[in-house]
Amino acid sequence: MKRSAAEIIREYGPFPGVDSVGGVTHDGQQVWFASGDKLNALDPASGKTLRSIEVAAHAGTAFDGQHLFQIAEDRIQKIDPKTGRVLATIPAPGGGGDSGLAWAEGTLWVGHYRERKIHQVDPQTGAVLRTIESNRFVTGVTWIDGDLWHGTWESEASELRRIDSRTGEVLESLDMPPGVGVSGLESDGGDQFFCGGGNSGKLRAVRRPRRNTAATGSL
Repeated sequence: MKRSAAEIIREYGPFPGVDSVGGVTHDGQQVWFASGDKLNALDPASGKTLRSIEVAAHAGTAFDGQHLFQIAEDRIQKIDPKTGRVLATIPAPGGGGDSGLAWAEGTLWVGHYRERKIHQVDPQTGAVLRTIESNRFVTGVTWIDGDLWHGTWESEASELRRIDSRTGEVLESLDMPPGVGVSGLESDGGDQFFCGGGNSGKLRAVRRPRRNTAATGSL
């Protein structure tokens, strides 16, 4: 396993009226982050919050190219980002113990925090299609270039992990600085991750390491 220190490129926040940052996603332009009772859209260039949607937003957030998906307690809500309306709801696989959320090739990937698992879920029914085991608490989840990454936050230590999506084997780890936690995790589709900072109320951009080898653990 390759291990290195995470390189934090930029910090955003804390934000007015936001006590904690949970799930994080990226819609190609804006970063969306969950803050308990609303979803907030951030311009990553200026660092300004552009708008908010009043909706229960307790944990992971995802974007499928058209809709936002948001964990709210024991369910996953499908949200129209233009109107803020909840269009559909499915049960969350962890029954309220869910953490990260990602969209990849037609399915949702859901972190199950204390169970140290990641579930692949049918977005229409909530049925669990398969489960990947981890050996650390799982927070944020994201896919980029055929690689599955997830955040961990356990015993005051956090890291970003690239894992084999078939076996759960850890292939690469980026250690966050001491005391810096990762709640949500999302790639911007390029060379950086956006990481929710939990009760610090901050959002952080972390450089994604480049790999020259063929993608491992692709879908």
